[in-house]
Amino acid sequence: MRNPRAPLSPVLLLLFAACAEGESPTQGISTSVSITSVSDGSTSDPSGTSGGSSSAPTTTGEPAPDATGEPSTSTTGEPSTDGTTTDGTTTGDPLGGLELQETFDGGIANGWARVERWKDPNPAFIQEDWFALDMRASQTGQRLEFFGGDPVPHSSVFLLYYAPGWDQAKKSTPILLAHGANDQADRAWANPGESGDFGCGQSTCPKTGLMQSLSDQGYSVFAISHPHSQGDNYFWAEQLHDAITVIRARTGAEKVDLVGWSKGVMSSRMYTSSLTQDWGTPYADNVRKLVLIGGPNLGFDYIFRYGTAHNAGIYGDYGGKIHAPGPHDELLIFGDWVDRADYGIFKSAKGDNFRGQLQMLARWDAKYPLTGEANNGLGTYVVGDSESTYYGEAQAKVKGLYARGKGIDVAIAQGSLIAPMVAAGIPASIETYLLCGDLDLQDNSKLIPGLPNEISGPSDGIVLVDSCTAKDGIGKLAGSALLPNVNHLQLGWHADSVAKLVSWLGN
Repeated sequence: MRNPRAPLSPVLLLLFAACAEGESPTQGISTSVSITSVSDGSTSDPSGTSGGSSSAPTTTGEPAPDATGEPSTSTTGEPSTDGTTTDGTTTGDPLGGLELQETFDGGIANGWARVERWKDPNPAFIQEDWFALDMRASQTGQRLEFFGGDPVPHSSVFLLYYAPGWDQAKKSTPILLAHGANDQADRAWANPGESGDFGCGQSTCPKTGLMQSLSDQGYSVFAISHPHSQGDNYFWAEQLHDAITVIRARTGAEKVDLVGWSKGVMSSRMYTSSLTQDWGTPYADNVRKLVLIGGPNLGFDYIFRYGTAHNAGIYGDYGGKIHAPGPHDELLIFGDWVDRADYGIFKSAKGDNFRGQLQMLARWDAKYPLTGEANNGLGTYVVGDSESTYYGEAQAKVKGLYARGKGIDVAIAQGSLIAPMVAAGIPASIETYLLCGDLDLQDNSKLIPGLPNEISGPSDGIVLVDSCTAKDGIGKLAGSALLPNVNHLQLGWHADSVAKLVSWLGN
């Protein structure tokens, strides 16, 4: 039943991370959606207040690897009460009650100088639903250690990565890098080939990324790793505020430059637009420049448009191991229809495993009709059940032959935040930049190898150019670039991307 050309182990910042090779990575307008999940799929809105009253924890001094090359650790226990920063100045409670749980100062993979695990005590953070059929969604390797040995960390904790020279930078404004879905700071910013070949959008991958490029040029660079790689963007946005709070306390900077890639664009926009729930923190006027890389600024429908073309890589029945949502909740297996709602993007009695993906959905079929085919860099092939997947059987009036789902409208109604995000708007006080790719879709060699590319209209292989370059909701568009034949997975590390970013970030 598996299409022989369908991908088995691609990496998609919006959707996928490679799992077959190398170490598996950790991975209407309404502003009110569910945050608290329960076992029957019903939800309720949490309440609470952000921040707290405990004082800022102290940190270790300069990073120094231990003799074994393993990360040295420091467990803080109770945070200190002196409210000091690394330069010894007293600032009261600059961290707003954030709790530093553990610091790692040596033997850190991929060139990072320090990693800290932080906890936001806001009670609105809950243990989100996880895809639990296998280990594809779990933290692994060194990140498992950083998360205290918990493969499924609570949504209130996050990792903050420090690049070498963060405290000796020649540039005045520190940078925070925000990764995308099913990704983390290592693969996204420091080692694009960490997940193996093709993980960076081409057949062989570089061993260093944007972190090293910026650090080498004198920038103070930080990156966040979220606990749930498909997590709720309200949580991710709140953690961006948390990370910025820590960075400002560490460096003394008034503002930071925020760089979001793919799903990280969504959380970055939500924070800077003050799109939050009543428990969250509105934008605190602490971002100087906002760079949005490969972002679904007007949403995307890629999951549904190429639905069955992804199934072989996602659903375990076909050997799939990719931690990504499918657009179906039933599959035809050996003549029987089998419930596979665990894998689906929809909220159901089996959980809300891909909430962050639901929040990015929008229909594009009015401008770019369904093609009924896909291309993974080897050539085009038929996408089965195209109409029933996209519209749902009732609307399409077509039965699914191999797979069944409710259609994109149901998913959008369950939680898309594209319309409220655009309506909220990025303030004009922030210089905002858009960095996008534009592939020659007629040249197979330019496509992302090994996965169905977005071929229904101009795209970076995943996100339509019209969505990535959209100015809607941006208060001050300071710059925009469309890089020819730089695909979605290359945008975060490609030399052309780095050069453009540096020209925008300046001093």
